[in-house]
Amino acid sequence: MSNNPILVEVTRGPLVESRHRGAISVVDGDAKSVLSVGDPLAPVFPRSAVKAIQALPVIETGAADAFGYGDKELALICSSHNGEPEHVARARTILANAGLDEACLECGGHWSSRGAVMRDQTRIYSQTPPAVCNNCSGKHSGFLATCAHLGIETKSYIHPEHEAMKLVRGVMEDLTGAAHETDSCGRDGCSIPTYAVPLNALALGFARMASGTNLSPQRAQAAKRLFDACMNEPWYVAGTKRFCTNLMELGAGRIFAKTGAEGVFCGAIPELGLGIALKADDGGTRAAEAMMAATVAHLLGKDDPLADGLAKLSMRTLRNWNGMHVGDLTVRLPS
Repeated sequence: MSNNPILVEVTRGPLVESRHRGAISVVDGDAKSVLSVGDPLAPVFPRSAVKAIQALPVIETGAADAFGYGDKELALICSSHNGEPEHVARARTILANAGLDEACLECGGHWSSRGAVMRDQTRIYSQTPPAVCNNCSGKHSGFLATCAHLGIETKSYIHPEHEAMKLVRGVMEDLTGAAHETDSCGRDGCSIPTYAVPLNALALGFARMASGTNLSPQRAQAAKRLFDACMNEPWYVAGTKRFCTNLMELGAGRIFAKTGAEGVFCGAIPELGLGIALKADDGGTRAAEAMMAATVAHLLGKDDPLADGLAKLSMRTLRNWNGMHVGDLTVRLPS
């Protein structure tokens, strides 16, 4: 059983109905801990929460400039999107600008997790939608664009020993300071390798992106460009009624946030030079989202203009189908 503390409680009437344990790590670019809750050294698979780090080669190799990618394309490359029509169209643009098409994608296809989008997809596709509708199609299009720009074979780009994945692994190791070893490697939902590393290492990677600390000037500039793109175009990072989009829209250029599967969240507050990584032990998205909003609120302080908006994101009123107040979701960070 996890020794991590209970961070989120869900009530029904006067009683606590559910509890979520978790861990949080916040560090600066020099790896100094600013906030540590639970066990920050336990390895976790970051899943899609690290897409912004994985996107660095798209800029650093020159592919983004060569193919004319702007903020919307770069945000989509960092995204876990809803598969809404403009998400799909933008992924196709990323590929087309690189002289490629969606047949090159090796992420697999799936139905949108957003009901309204899925219903529209059923009118278009008689079977499972194609890979370009995958929530990771932006990231994969970025991998392929990098291959095209470098003249690397695109086939099997998802395999750990492909040059594209070696580039990504090298960037991840450099920013997080954690070795990405074969014995800690799994397959992500979109089929690329995912490596389990400590939460505080993930937080460090985002702190370095946010602050530029211990990065070359070129890498610091690339990191800022990706963060700016995501914060300028948050809808392309997730989509309609998604937490990442809502939080970054609220922050208006002050907050970067990215979800990952199984209750992982990473983010950064560039003005403070801080990186954030957290995980809800049970993999619950509702808990991870609330923990992220509460952590950002804690770091910015109660007098910050964003305090009220962050409180609404971290503490939810639960209502039934008749609109009756039945309970609340509350985050309890240790003092």
